[in-house]
Amino acid sequence: MSDQDRAFFAENGYVLLPGFYDVEADINPILRDIHTIIGLTATRHGVTLERVPYSPETFDSGYDRLIAHDRAIGGEIYDLVKQIPAFLRLISHPRADALFRDIRGTDISGIGAASYGIRIDNPMEDKFRSHWHQEFLFQPQSLDGIVFWTPLAEVTEDMGPVIVLPKSHKDGLCIYSRGTTYADKQGAYQIGIHDEDKVVARYEHIAPLTRPGDLLLMDFLTIHGSGWNRSGRARWSVQNRFFNYADPVGMKVGWKASITTGTDVESVFPDNFVKGGA
Repeated sequence: MSDQDRAFFAENGYVLLPGFYDVEADINPILRDIHTIIGLTATRHGVTLERVPYSPETFDSGYDRLIAHDRAIGGEIYDLVKQIPAFLRLISHPRADALFRDIRGTDISGIGAASYGIRIDNPMEDKFRSHWHQEFLFQPQSLDGIVFWTPLAEVTEDMGPVIVLPKSHKDGLCIYSRGTTYADKQGAYQIGIHDEDKVVARYEHIAPLTRPGDLLLMDFLTIHGSGWNRSGRARWSVQNRFFNYADPVGMKVGWKASITTGTDVESVFPDNFVKGGA
């Protein structure tokens, strides 16, 4: 990471590092296994798919037709691809770990339980898109944590790239509410920034276009969210989060696991929730 990139990250709360990962060694093994898993899952469900042979560009061949046949199969694939060894190697990549430790000036890092995965954002399917949020509320392991985000396929503008709000990390943890703006969603998706429209209007909106191998870093306090996929293909991407065990805020709250594991963030951060969900 250059001094220029380091200064940009500190000032803006995000930075894009093109070609950080080796596509052939780090990314393609994941894509090859995804291709195989899609085929095996189709066979398991007795679905006949006409598929093109594997290539990095067509690793998800047949996936769209499979979920058109039965959307629930998409959820099965979503869980299966998180168990690919090459994916687990990527999220704990020595270069990524060293980068985090260097940026945060620590000799002890961690990857939170349930803090990593492969997102599959299907076209025209907004129900599961990630709305505006700061990672620290949903991953309360350390205040100085960093999101590591990398695409598995080239992200074009119509795929709805991640939208980042530069410098939003400087304003600290937002006030949140549950069951208001996102009352129609489930679980953690019901939690949203209070007066969201007013908050996000304060900042510039940046949506970087990325290719496999690129790495987007986001501070745990940087507000961001998924774009709207209006293309003809799912947007596949890897997210993992590093945290700093030595961070005093993380230590105070006990390096809580992801909200998806059952952490009650309203009790962890009572001062950052509107009372009564109003």
